[in-house]
Amino acid sequence: MAFSEFRPLDEKSLIEYIKATPSLSSKIGGNFDDLKIKEVGDGNLNFVYIIVGTSGSFVIKQALPYIRCIGESWPMTKERAYFEALALKEHGGLCPEHVPEVYHFDRTMSLIGMRYLEPPHIILRKGLIAGIEYPFLAEHMSEYMAKTLFFTSLLYLSTTEHKRAVAEFCGNVELCRLTEQVIFSDPYKVSKYNRWTSPYLDRDAEAVREDNILKLEVAELKSKFCERAQALVHGDLHTGSVMVTCDSTQVIDPEFAFYGPMGFDIGAFIGNLILAFIAQDGHADQGNDRKIYKEWILKTTEDTWNLFHQKFTALWDAHKDGPGEAYLPAIYNNPELQKLIQEKYMKELFHDTLGFGAAKMIRRIVGVAHVEDFESIKEVSIRADCERRALDLAKTLLKKRREFVSISEVISAIKHVQS
Repeated sequence: MAFSEFRPLDEKSLIEYIKATPSLSSKIGGNFDDLKIKEVGDGNLNFVYIIVGTSGSFVIKQALPYIRCIGESWPMTKERAYFEALALKEHGGLCPEHVPEVYHFDRTMSLIGMRYLEPPHIILRKGLIAGIEYPFLAEHMSEYMAKTLFFTSLLYLSTTEHKRAVAEFCGNVELCRLTEQVIFSDPYKVSKYNRWTSPYLDRDAEAVREDNILKLEVAELKSKFCERAQALVHGDLHTGSVMVTCDSTQVIDPEFAFYGPMGFDIGAFIGNLILAFIAQDGHADQGNDRKIYKEWILKTTEDTWNLFHQKFTALWDAHKDGPGEAYLPAIYNNPELQKLIQEKYMKELFHDTLGFGAAKMIRRIVGVAHVEDFESIKEVSIRADCERRALDLAKTLLKKRREFVSISEVISAIKHVQS
């Protein structure tokens, strides 16, 4: 069976494809007799197959030429698979302990073969809904973000290297445009794809569309998203793009990767932790009021930023005399000036993080794609109450982000929405 042109694979043709691909068939020892194949693509875009045999395992991910959850009426480039494979390899080289290894990539078939994250790995979002604590989550995620963002920025790269990398990822324009639409545009206007918990949030959705100050702030964030090629960002770093056990954290699905503002990644992760925190009230029951778990989420949120700040600035200090051309040693050549530069840089990054995190929260409540944290709350009025509190907090964080000077102040604001 030839695979010289694109076609979606099913279980039968998938086996033929694996047989014809040595880098994949070798992972299962060439043994096809007891192969177990399961399609698990519960996301919005792709087919995902888990292949398990007695001698090994791997995952196949294939991009479709349309958005899977919408259908062929919303076309989507298959080329996103190329950028996902590229980002996995780049980020995997920088932080191999938290990125699954790529075994195979086929550009024609828009297909990636990679490490299978075996049980008990689960999607972090599902673990947060279930109330499971992950003691190393903040440590691991801060490590991943510090390394991938620092080493792909001008703090470490020469301008020549950086421009070359930016040019490569500029090709992922269609997924960037999708992000622009669903995060920075659709929630602030009438759009056929928007939805919310109606009728409870009808007025709240309308208020977002009528908030001029909010629109001004979102326009500034959109401008940064579109124009600032700061580092190679994952581009969709929510709690559904992380797989975890109690001692393992793996970042997956970087198909939205591009060179953009660092705060977009950090904000996405922290914003989704905040959504998980607020949703806990909808998952509480008589046996577990979730109060202790909510404190753990808040501590993890705070630790994530603080550890990121610590690790990122440590990398900066260690490489301040390296090839990075953002702040040349010949100019920024005394400790006092270096301290001023670093403080200014990290302050702006913190405010970017809050702004982008808030924008991601808003789109998950009144935009096209919602989160299971809220959607799995069966009592509609309770779900709507949680969503409203999240929406109000997000609007505050977005509009007043420059007034916050520390993550502890943000944690206080989050606690306030519960009172």
